[in-house]
Amino acid sequence: MSQRFTLDGSEALENELEQSCHEIAREVARIVPSEMLQALVLCGGYGRGEGGVLKTEKGDRPYNDLEFFLFIRGLARINEHRFGSAIHALEQKMTAKIGIDIEFKISSVETIAQGETTMFSYDLVQGHRVFLGPEDVLQTSQHHTDARKIPLHEVTRLLMNRCSGLLFAKSRLLASDFSQGDADFVLRNIRKAQLAMGDAILAMEGRYHWSCRKRQEELIHHGHLFMPKEELERHHREGVEFKLHPRQAVESREELSCLHQKVVDLAWSVFAFVEMKRLRRSFADPAMYLTSGDKCPETNQVKNALIRLRCFGWRGWKNGLAFRYPREALLHAMVVLLWRPEEVDYGFLSKQWVQTVSDWQQAVEWYQKLWNRFN
Repeated sequence: MSQRFTLDGSEALENELEQSCHEIAREVARIVPSEMLQALVLCGGYGRGEGGVLKTEKGDRPYNDLEFFLFIRGLARINEHRFGSAIHALEQKMTAKIGIDIEFKISSVETIAQGETTMFSYDLVQGHRVFLGPEDVLQTSQHHTDARKIPLHEVTRLLMNRCSGLLFAKSRLLASDFSQGDADFVLRNIRKAQLAMGDAILAMEGRYHWSCRKRQEELIHHGHLFMPKEELERHHREGVEFKLHPRQAVESREELSCLHQKVVDLAWSVFAFVEMKRLRRSFADPAMYLTSGDKCPETNQVKNALIRLRCFGWRGWKNGLAFRYPREALLHAMVVLLWRPEEVDYGFLSKQWVQTVSDWQQAVEWYQKLWNRFN
């Protein structure tokens, strides 16, 4: 594993990131007692040596978030209560200083080791940088390095999150005002979705790899019968290039809107294919998806009922949805808002969300609130 943060960023950028991570580590060590602190681990693109490099007139700059796992002995919920405020203040302080978002996830080594293999745990264990604690801190989690163990509902979750980005991008494209920041947001979410479509196919087939470059090679060397191979490869290639070398949008709103629609159209084909394999039912169109039963069969019904009670109150147990995981409501809403916006049944969405919505924009705003909790 490379000890660089980026593939080809300047030495000045590499040094800046190195110094920033060590400064963050020193601050964390002041917050968490040494007898409780297990490790501070950088994950994400920079942790894997494939962080984005933004070219500017002032030189190379970081682009992606710096994502850290903060491993503390004990229960995460208790540690969140004890250290969360100080850690959140550190996030804000370092975000302002470095110019990119700094994020911490409080957990424990034992929690990762005992948990289900996910795309996130796979990427974490396969590629990371340790800034506090022993280098082999994740030795007990090596079972997460087998991509074949990534369950299909994780692939659906990846697509849900990236297609949600397309939905939020569409909201920006339809707004009356459209700034450079909006254009950058739209382009970034289009590129993320382009990358995710190929990644989803690889993960579904047990061929996912932590390196986006390796995933690109894997797509090139294997055919895909359900859609044009060249189209999937082209979109994935553009996604990889943006991940490694992001840029500001120079396209007009009309050009971005055209590209957005092309990606949305292909995304339905990929999403429907993955869901057909996961749920063992075919979906000729989005309308069929809405009426085809439980979308989260891997979840526990009793836990679902408690989650709905906490999220929606007693109303969450109405309409025959008491035992359904709230992410199902997101999947239903995403499908109709993104792929059938002219046919939205707002009564259906209101029932799903236990919240009255009456138009597309209001529905997207409420969708984002729920997505922030269950993505």
